[in-house]
Amino acid sequence: MEPQFLVSHHRVTYTMTDKDQYLVKTEPYYRPVGNEVQMYEAAYAARMPVMLKGPTGCGKSRFVEYMAWKLDKPLITIACNEDMTASDLVGRFLLDINGTKWQDGPLTAATRAGAICYLDEVVEARQDTTVVIHPLTDHRRNLPLEKKGELVDAHPDFQIVISYNPGYQSLMKDLKQSTKQRFGAMDFDYPEAAVEAEIVAHEGNVDNAIADKLVQVAQRSRNLKGHGLDEGISTRLLVYAAQLISKGIEAQAACQMALVCPLTDDPDMRDTLDAAVNTYF
Repeated sequence: MEPQFLVSHHRVTYTMTDKDQYLVKTEPYYRPVGNEVQMYEAAYAARMPVMLKGPTGCGKSRFVEYMAWKLDKPLITIACNEDMTASDLVGRFLLDINGTKWQDGPLTAATRAGAICYLDEVVEARQDTTVVIHPLTDHRRNLPLEKKGELVDAHPDFQIVISYNPGYQSLMKDLKQSTKQRFGAMDFDYPEAAVEAEIVAHEGNVDNAIADKLVQVAQRSRNLKGHGLDEGISTRLLVYAAQLISKGIEAQAACQMALVCPLTDDPDMRDTLDAAVNTYF
């Protein structure tokens, strides 16, 4: 269904009639580990742009999904990559049988619909691409569509959220200060062992004893970060291993597939991780 619109002085105000397609229909499982839910609710009430910082697979994306569900707001997620252009975000003219037609990009769609727009791993995008979000992250709250000659005022419910892993970025891949200082930031990390085991048991459908052992393996791998490993085993990978075990796969084989092989190709590091698995299984 096409959006309804009102044109006034070259500004276009849209009321999206189909934004229900972006709503999170069922409650995602998320286990709070601190006051992050209350902090985000306050940030959303102020429509503050939010930056989530933390290691791979620690629950940043799940948290955003959970908060969108809790606030009953549509969520549009953009997986950033180095080939992404500004047009991929804001939109472009396309040719069809009737000539040229403008197609909104996901950022523009979120701006019009009043969605939470989530840019996952934002530093993977080129800096000349991410600057297009700047007018949406200050008092202007608008998005210029230069190719179309249109200025889109953000819906009152619109909010932008970005995430990245600061421990895994090189000097060539980091956010500029002019971008960072437009956001309030929330730090994420892997939960403490008991909470992480609870999450793994729930999401992986295994008992607490198995979940505890998987978490112990992960903690050993995280101690190797910077000593042969770029990253330790994430909570996400622990859930994968638990899911394999719940399907009847022997624990050591499940760990080899879900924990060891994805993490490294170095034979010595694999031997070290295998030893950690054998210690607990």
